[in-house]
Amino acid sequence: MMKPNRRLILGLLLLWPAFALAAESGAAPAWDQLSKEEQQTLKPFQERWDSLPPERRERLQHGAKRWESMTPEQRAQAKDRFSRWQNMTPEQREMARQRYERFRQLPPEQQDRLRRRAQWFKNLPPERRAELRAKWQNMTSEQRQEYKEKWRRDDNGPGFDRGMSPRPERPGRMGPR
Repeated sequence: MMKPNRRLILGLLLLWPAFALAAESGAAPAWDQLSKEEQQTLKPFQERWDSLPPERRERLQHGAKRWESMTPEQRAQAKDRFSRWQNMTPEQREMARQRYERFRQLPPEQQDRLRRRAQWFKNLPPERRAELRAKWQNMTSEQRQEYKEKWRRDDNGPGFDRGMSPRPERPGRMGPR
């Protein structure tokens, strides 16, 4: 009968090829292993690619694949967001990260409600958006809190009382609801 240590060593030796294959498949590729499209997208990293940590190379490769699958409109939006991000101060970036983290911790139905409201706001005429922003900026913290509570109670959002619906109109429907 084999001793426990011998069994362990024999088992590890038998599994070694599987471990090696798994490690290879998860390894970040060298520059010449990237597709031509990935190389084009990641060209700014070419000179230092092989010196980047494997996790960073994997993230960049994943991002390049996502970029390639985007429509031209999605790419334009991503460029715009990246430009805005670069123009933020470190404090603004940190606040954005915190807001995003709080958003991710919300239940899916609350996330959906916030997305609908953001889309509603985005679809408003520029003058109306400016009017609402000015109104918000002129509020005290107590008034803002009260306004938020109203939003939570009434999923319609501000302006609903003025005939502006946050929900898309149903086909064939005319005028405000």
